[in-house]
Amino acid sequence: MLQAGHRTGAGAATGLDVSVVLIVRNGAEYIADAIRSVMQSAPPPLEIVVVDGGSSDRTTEIAAREPRVRVIAQRSTGIPGAYNEGIEAARADLIAFISHDDLWVSGKLDLQLACMQANPELDFTVTMVQHVLAAGATIPPGFRPELLEAPVPGFIMETLVARRRAFDRIGRFDPAFAAGEDTDWFARAKDAALPMALLPQTLVHKRVHTTNFSINAPALNQHLLRALRSSLARKRQGTVLET
Repeated sequence: MLQAGHRTGAGAATGLDVSVVLIVRNGAEYIADAIRSVMQSAPPPLEIVVVDGGSSDRTTEIAAREPRVRVIAQRSTGIPGAYNEGIEAARADLIAFISHDDLWVSGKLDLQLACMQANPELDFTVTMVQHVLAAGATIPPGFRPELLEAPVPGFIMETLVARRRAFDRIGRFDPAFAAGEDTDWFARAKDAALPMALLPQTLVHKRVHTTNFSINAPALNQHLLRALRSSLARKRQGTVLET
């Protein structure tokens, strides 16, 4: 793993196109802020692909106000399926991800693209992430309060910028995971020794609230344990299985 240092002048200097995938269902309360944070990049991404899982509120109407947004209706079910459809629909070779209720810090995408242009061997980059309690929210059951105290390495979807070849090599997201699909994907990437970099800057603010699916998903611990067991099995076999 490459430990990336601070780089400046990223966006305009790279000339790299990136598609941003945003999956959502009934996210009208937060989605405008998420999109606004993405558009702080310089230059902005080629597109934001919003994969809508059947929203019944004003989510798609709000998202469509941004000209770079392309809304597609999810055909599959579940979070992994939505991510996979977003990857399929994305037009750029570089693909980034954001949740409808999270925020990128200004310059996030610029720094990652600059790092990946300077290091073309990298298949993906991630950044540090700061968890923040949403306004008026209480800490959900099962959430570790210490995560609110300091940034942590962000091996989560909201920090990820990946080249398409990363998904070609180890596969996309496993639809068998109702939650923890990102943990499984990062484990497969690690087991396959995909070249990557962790940027030391805190470039994502992840909101914590009682409707976080990734925090409150039923049987989340069981899915995470399954991802760990799958990784151990791959290491014993000396193989990396594609999804």
